[in-house]
Amino acid sequence: MAVRVTTAEVKEIIDTDMTDVDPQITLANVIVNSILGDETDLSADQLEKIELLLAAHFVYLYDPQRKSEKLGDAQDQFNLPVLEKGLDASPFGQQAKLLDTTGKLARTGLKRASLKAIDLEL
Repeated sequence: MAVRVTTAEVKEIIDTDMTDVDPQITLANVIVNSILGDETDLSADQLEKIELLLAAHFVYLYDPQRKSEKLGDAQDQFNLPVLEKGLDASPFGQQAKLLDTTGKLARTGLKRASLKAIDLEL
């Protein structure tokens, strides 16, 4: 399916120096289509907004946001995402999970539980 959002729309919600965010939009589109695309409980508008937020999430991961800067002794600090947090690594990913009323995004990336029986002879 064609992407639902544009570069201009993504740049409206996240400040970035990146000129090309098409890879992040494409990645968001693939995720929405593969995880939520056939979900009849979500409207086209919800899918579009989730794709927009996911694209911004990936921009956030690729282009860390400046947290503070200091002129004397030239110091910059950036909000570096913790990738192991998945969608919780950015406010955009967190918002995308909130918009997904099916809960599928929240469950994505969670470790699957496994059990292993151990035969103990006493």
